[in-house]
Amino acid sequence: MPQKPTQPKVPVALSQGKLLARMLKLNSVSVSVIMVIVLGTFLVSQDVQTYLDQRRQITEMEQSIKLAEQAVADMQAERDRWQDPVYIRAQARDRLYYVLPGEVSYLVMNSDGMDFSDTSGTLGSVLAKKRNADEISLEAKAARENWVDSIVESVLRSALDTGVSEK
Repeated sequence: MPQKPTQPKVPVALSQGKLLARMLKLNSVSVSVIMVIVLGTFLVSQDVQTYLDQRRQITEMEQSIKLAEQAVADMQAERDRWQDPVYIRAQARDRLYYVLPGEVSYLVMNSDGMDFSDTSGTLGSVLAKKRNADEISLEAKAARENWVDSIVESVLRSALDTGVSEK
């Protein structure tokens, strides 16, 4: 039998839909593997989320413990400082303006730096009482009349006074 001359094959362009269908030829094994992966993802995602939340909480708690330990250490250091008589004496000098017998204390003040809200019985509270006193000084309290009216009355009397006294 004589062989037919073969004609060269000419590639034919496949449409995009046919190309996609050929690439995605899914058999039942592929579909079942994909379904197991998707189902496993849904089942495990809740546990993973819980794990991540717990790790975040543990990290936050560890940070708060470190902060609390630091605060306790600071308080213990402050307590130890207050056990030292030299520190107590220095605080009394600075805060309460105490001096040792025989010493003279000079306090230089300006009105900008004074704390007049002190109510501890110290110099600051005395100055606050003087500054915020509701009571007017005795000289201002004695003058019950308006000084402007007194001046006007004085000028009018001097202008109207004839200088003749009545007897």
